[in-house]
Amino acid sequence: MTVTAPPIMFDPPRRRRPEIVQEPIDASGIGDVQRELAFWEWLLNNQAFRRVLVLAVLLVTWEAYARWADSPLLFPTFSETARAFLQDLLNGTLLDRTLTSLRPLALGYAGGLVLAGILTTFAVLSRVGADVLSTLTSMFNPLPAIALLPLALMWFGLGTPSLVFVIIHSVLWAVALNTLTGFRSVPETLRLSGRNCGLRGVRYVAYVLVPAAFPAILTGLKIGWAFAWRTLVAAELVFGVSSRSGGLGWYVFEARAEMDTPKVFAGLFSVILIGLLVESVIFRAIEYRTVQRWGMQN
Repeated sequence: MTVTAPPIMFDPPRRRRPEIVQEPIDASGIGDVQRELAFWEWLLNNQAFRRVLVLAVLLVTWEAYARWADSPLLFPTFSETARAFLQDLLNGTLLDRTLTSLRPLALGYAGGLVLAGILTTFAVLSRVGADVLSTLTSMFNPLPAIALLPLALMWFGLGTPSLVFVIIHSVLWAVALNTLTGFRSVPETLRLSGRNCGLRGVRYVAYVLVPAAFPAILTGLKIGWAFAWRTLVAAELVFGVSSRSGGLGWYVFEARAEMDTPKVFAGLFSVILIGLLVESVIFRAIEYRTVQRWGMQN
């Protein structure tokens, strides 16, 4: 009978780790971790205040340079421009000219967005549509909208339809190009998820591609608006009236013909002011309610 010895268990010596004691950190030199902001710190953290401050610095610089140059015919002071602006605003001239400009602008901008949506949807859903849109964009996007103004005058005559035509051209290709670029940058995972959910055609574009590509689409909307506004003012400067009275471009042209430089600057100031309002109010609200709320943009 064989007796088997029990296995020898090796028990290594256990070393006890020394206890680590963390000394408290003196935070007096670090600064305030959390405290209530002072009033001036709150103002500097406010984006609206910073923009107003930049505008105030520009206006003060304008006033100082104009007084130093002392040439009212060439470069009036901001106070003279503001006086002319308020005078024509109160008597209704500027308001009437602004409304006259905004009517064809709204029609042309809306028409350009509709056509851009149709073309990009067609381009996403078919290879032929993509080729058509790419070809048309390469042809017409470099073409300045104001260059089509003589052709618009021959086709539609002197009036609102000519303005709407050139505005649609300035909006259409910028919005379509940015939208198509956004659609192509949508991750394939989202595309497959939409198809697995049974989305096809227009519903696939509306529920999958548009939300995923909305930052690029919003950029296209901003660029299209800027192109449309510049094209409208330039077209009104060229041939003036668009209906019974001229818009802001014609207001500037008339003031130039009368050598009323403060009114010229007042008209330009109105154009800039409308651009700032649209950018800071309308597009900022859209951006806040969409891409920022969705976490797609900081």
